[in-house]
Order: sequence, then C-alpha cells, then structure tokens
Amino acid sequence: MSATFGNCLKVTIFGESHSTAIGIIVDGLPAGMEIDEGKIAQAMKRRAPNASVASTKRKEPDVPEVLSGYFKGKATGTPLAAVIRNKDMRSQDYERTMEFMRPGHADYTGFIKYHGANDYRGGGHFSGRLTAPLVFAGSIARQLLERENIHVAARIQSIADIIDEGPYPFERISNAESKAFAAVDPEITARMQDRIREAHREGDSVGGTIECAINGFPAGLGNPFFDSVESRLSHIMFSIPAIKGIEFGKGFELTRMRGSEANDIPILKDGRVLFQTNHNGGIGGGITNGMPVIFRVAVRPTPSIAKEQKTVNIETMQEASLRIHGRHDSCIVPRAVEVVKCAAALVAADLWLEVHNG
Repeated sequence: MSATFGNCLKVTIFGESHSTAIGIIVDGLPAGMEIDEGKIAQAMKRRAPNASVASTKRKEPDVPEVLSGYFKGKATGTPLAAVIRNKDMRSQDYERTMEFMRPGHADYTGFIKYHGANDYRGGGHFSGRLTAPLVFAGSIARQLLERENIHVAARIQSIADIIDEGPYPFERISNAESKAFAAVDPEITARMQDRIREAHREGDSVGGTIECAINGFPAGLGNPFFDSVESRLSHIMFSIPAIKGIEFGKGFELTRMRGSEANDIPILKDGRVLFQTNHNGGIGGGITNGMPVIFRVAVRPTPSIAKEQKTVNIETMQEASLRIHGRHDSCIVPRAVEVVKCAAALVAADLWLEVHNG
C-alpha cells in the first residue's frame, strides 16, 4: 500500500486509531519558511471533538510533537516529521465485537486486503483519526499559501435535507472558520443543528456537504488530463474517510444548462482576463484560470450508529445482528470542514511549488 501523496510537497501518513501514535512526514517545505505554531493549534482544535451532540466523546489533546525538520520557528528544508499521541482509547469496545463486520465500515475489505492482520480497533488505519495529521500538514501548507496571498476557506453547505445554497463571497465563507459550527446563515445553522440532534436522539446519524474555495490562485497551474487540478483535488478528497462525491463550480447543475448558459465568458478588467461567471469552478482544461477554485464534497452519514443492524460474523460465516458500542459522531460534517480545507491547501501548495520551487 502507499500512504504518500504529492509531487513537490509530499506527505506520508502513518498509524492507527488505537496505536501508540499517528503521524505524518512532510517533505518539500521551503527552507527558512516561518511556521506559526499558534495557527497549527487553532486548526487542530477546529478538527477535534467538541461538546456538541454531533461530536464523539473521545477526547484527544491532539498536540503534534515535531520530531525533525523544524528549528527556531522555521522549516529547515529537510523532511518535517510529527507524531500525535493517542491518549483516550477504549479498545475493549472493539474486542467484544471483533469478528462482526460493522456495516458501512472497512472491516470486511480490510480483512480481505490484509489477510486478517489489520488493526480493527476504531477502524485502524482506515479511521478518520488519521485526518488529524493531515490537518497538521495542511495548516502549514495554508501558511505557505497565505504568504503568496492565496487563501483557502470552507463552509458547511448542507446537513441532511437542510441546505444553504448561497452563493457567498469568499470573505463570508472565510469568516465561518471562527464559528464552532462553520455555516454562514444563522437561521439555517439552527435548523441544521436541530437535524443532527434529531438523528442523535434516534440513535442514528446524518451527512451533508461542504463547500471549499481557493482564492488568489493565479492562472496556469495544473495540467490537462491525468494530472488536472480536478484530478488532484479529487484524489486527496477521496482519501478522507466519509467523502463520497465531489463537484466543481456548478457541478451536476451544468447538466441542466445549455452551453450558452454554462460557458464562462472571458472579459477584460484592469488589463487582466477574468470571467463573467465561474460555473466551471476556476478551472479550464484541468488548469486554473485565475478565478476562485470552487468545489463541494459529499460527506456520508457516520456509519457507527446505536441502532441494531444486520451483519456477518467473519469467524463463523453466519449472519448476525450487531449494535455498535463506543463513542461516535452523530454527524462528521462539522469536524470535516477543517480536514477538507487543509487537504485542499496541500494540493494548492503542491501546485504552487511546481511552478515556483527554487
């Protein structure tokens, strides 16, 4: 298996949900780049569980321990390695049901792929816990981008059937970052939170969509076909557990438009080529066109729910019933906002370094 992503900025993740630690190696940061540890801590906090009903009650401090590649507040230019210790594990919750394939999880595929040798506790290497090191690395990538006046922001667009269509200017999406629940409209936010509480009371879960924007990207980054901007963003997004769909710009709505409506018309403004609309999400032929890169991802409902479900006992090869115990999110969307944002920053920084490295 490969756990490495990126071209100029490479990241390698390791660890399992209940192992001693999880971690990441970041290779390709420019030597001398200043790193603000406070911004990293803020990003880690936004991803971490909180007191809301949507969130798991597993409490991890998620304080990254940097092992190498960082000295006197700056990247040294050598690989930056960091670990995040796992502290609040309850492995016994999984030992009781280790032979039962949890619906919606990677228990069966992991068992087959790794011949039963995989660590199944908390989902092991398949767990959303592995998004913590991604946020660590992505928060550093955001700092690299911000010094070039490139900014990444994201918001909750929907929870279940409660949708905030927007659209919103980048500033309003960015302002959602300071909220515990990163949605824009307060009235719709309240309805979204009610829907999560309703699912929690019923022992169930809900999903939703997250909209992400990259602002300040110059034209000309990326490549056509196999290494397109869409391909690379999609690649890392589908590496985030629970992401099941992605669309750029107007996405599937384009199928209901005519070409005359869907085309982004070029215009001149202050001596620059811009576009009247951004239906294609700031990308043409796999390459950035200077408009904001806009995409949305679909986040499935958390598979770990309190309701009894049918399954298979992999040891006896008999059908069985299972009620999942443990601490789980009723909705992963609020915590996933930071993960999507940081993952997008990793791709954006990689694209930038391909053109400006050295």
